[in-house]
Amino acid sequence: MASLWGAAVGDALGVPVEFRGRAELATSPVTGMQGYGTHDQPPGTWSDDTSLTLCTIESLLTCEEVDTRDMAERFHRWLVEGLWTAHGQVFDIGIATRQALARFSEGRKPELCGGRQEYDNGNGSLMRMLPVSLWVRDAGVEQALPLVHRVSRITHGHSRTQMVCGYYSLLVWALLEGATPAAALEQAWHQAEEEYKFHEDFEMNWPHLQRLSPSVLPRLEVRDIHSSGYCIHTIEAAVWCLLRGKDFSNTVSSAVNLGDDTDTTACVTGTLAGLHFGLEQIPATWIDQLARRQELDTLFTQFSARLAGGLAHS
Repeated sequence: MASLWGAAVGDALGVPVEFRGRAELATSPVTGMQGYGTHDQPPGTWSDDTSLTLCTIESLLTCEEVDTRDMAERFHRWLVEGLWTAHGQVFDIGIATRQALARFSEGRKPELCGGRQEYDNGNGSLMRMLPVSLWVRDAGVEQALPLVHRVSRITHGHSRTQMVCGYYSLLVWALLEGATPAAALEQAWHQAEEEYKFHEDFEMNWPHLQRLSPSVLPRLEVRDIHSSGYCIHTIEAAVWCLLRGKDFSNTVSSAVNLGDDTDTTACVTGTLAGLHFGLEQIPATWIDQLARRQELDTLFTQFSARLAGGLAHS
């Protein structure tokens, strides 16, 4: 469950300072749960990152398979009804996600709803991909990655974003096997190269992943790392923070203090840091401050038990 808690904690740490610049955060860095700020929400409030992750978990548990229509319906209910929001209403949503859900409400098939233009390469599908990565893990790469791509396409259909979600899943699987961050980076990179570099649907976008190479990313300095809502920036920042992190708190706080899209950068970083450092490394005070903490615990426990019990991986 550490990766699930890591997602929610990272999201909540980043919410109050979303869109703040790196220079401002350098003078007043985030080191714990804060409140209000950008979205005027109480401490422990998580945003769309966690909400859509929770909708995804609930869909997998209910359908016992990857059902993109059911997921899309839950995402739409989140938007219009406040399903799985921290306090009953949506206060943060990406443009691409809003547009995709509008297309879904008009009757478009779920996997055709995500935009496919250059400007549709945001991090809105990456931020909710953890449950799917965990669910399909044992299906084998050739079967698992297409499922990851399908789930991305509900809101983000560009092949670059699908590829980033696939790379993220490869990294998750390596960490689950007990690989160190450096070894996981090496393994995920070479697997991604095999899957995407010469694939007709992805080869044109493969060059965009080049900074994730194990010969490049570890050598980058903080000035080289971007933290916008662009999917490439988010995955680079998350892996970079993981490689340099001393413990969970340090890793996720570093992600927040990169500035800009703080909640999503820290959410994705939190999933990876949770996998690597474990639940005992996540400060209990941070978990206890999360909105709907008990409901999160119940859902995470159910999902973890289902994963441990074996899955259809479909």
